[in-house]
Amino acid sequence: METSRRTVIAAAAAGLTAATVGTAHAAGGKKPVRELFGRLADGTKVHRWSLENGGTRLGVLSYGGIVQSLEIPDRHGRYRNVSLGFGDLDSYVASSPYFGALIGRYGNRIGKGQFTLDGKSHQLSVNDGVNSLHGGAKGFDKRVWDVEGFTSGSDVGLVLHHTSIDGEMGYPGTLRAKVTYTLTRHGDWRIDYAATTDRATVVNLTSHVYWNLAGEGSGSIYDHELEIAASRYTPVDSGLIPTGELAKVAGTPFDFRRTKTVGRDIRVAHQQLLYGKGIDHNWVLDKGITARPEHIATLRDPSSGRTLSIATTEPGLQFYSGNFLDGTLVGTGGHVYRQGDALCLETQHFPDSPNHPSFPSTVLRPGQTYRTSTVHSFGT
Repeated sequence: METSRRTVIAAAAAGLTAATVGTAHAAGGKKPVRELFGRLADGTKVHRWSLENGGTRLGVLSYGGIVQSLEIPDRHGRYRNVSLGFGDLDSYVASSPYFGALIGRYGNRIGKGQFTLDGKSHQLSVNDGVNSLHGGAKGFDKRVWDVEGFTSGSDVGLVLHHTSIDGEMGYPGTLRAKVTYTLTRHGDWRIDYAATTDRATVVNLTSHVYWNLAGEGSGSIYDHELEIAASRYTPVDSGLIPTGELAKVAGTPFDFRRTKTVGRDIRVAHQQLLYGKGIDHNWVLDKGITARPEHIATLRDPSSGRTLSIATTEPGLQFYSGNFLDGTLVGTGGHVYRQGDALCLETQHFPDSPNHPSFPSTVLRPGQTYRTSTVHSFGT
């Protein structure tokens, strides 16, 4: 990202009381700002944190660790929010399709909400037909996280903590999760995930931002250009559960090894597209699991010139083309969201891995620390 981009903190929403927190001003970044966003029905306060660095502006809620807004400039320096979301807390609680949320304990689906670990069967919360999706009926996206702001050298960020008790949503073990959001001096948004457990369990954390690089509420993302460094993907059954096959993308609508528009093949009569009402599949990244984040995908909006480059340590990428946005939700800019108005690029381990021994393992045991990282870089 160009370091010459202006970095002016977005004005606080009307009626919200702002309190500056964190340490002294760091070169290249401004102290995180916290403001009251709303209250849950039980009176629990939910705060919105504002971060700015390197030309990127990030708004994060303590509820669900939600990215409520992410603003970046276009080729002419004009800022737009490129992440779908809501302007009020009640909408997130009542009807959010995981807009911008932290997902856990298990990102994506687990077939029939069941898995066996060390010879013991576990029944999870079922919230997607007969399957468990994104951690169950009350996953990490619906929890209020403990949040602390920080500055470190030229970086600014947030550290989010949540403890998930043994048996929550059916998962074994008390899981202590820590997620760090960092905005670098270059404007990159980095996510570092960590977790420990006191009992063998499964874990697969991710972020569920809905991207539209032309700006939220601007219409379809079918003209966005996408490239994914993956030669295989995981086909699914009618319930969107992986069959276990690692199929080649060559000759299918799922081949994004060379840049093409999102919409070019999305209406091809392919059974996998019919199952998902579009794209809702996991790509098997060619690089596999890596110790450090490696580049795996690039998204570009030709109209604005904005680009998003993603690097990760993870072996998989869930690409979801916003198929279930149905015109019933009104977003932050006052526009109705319809099918294809955004897409998600969720770095992850594979869906339903606990039921597929051939997939990379998602098992976490006492004494181990779960760690993954993903970096989002923006440019024009």
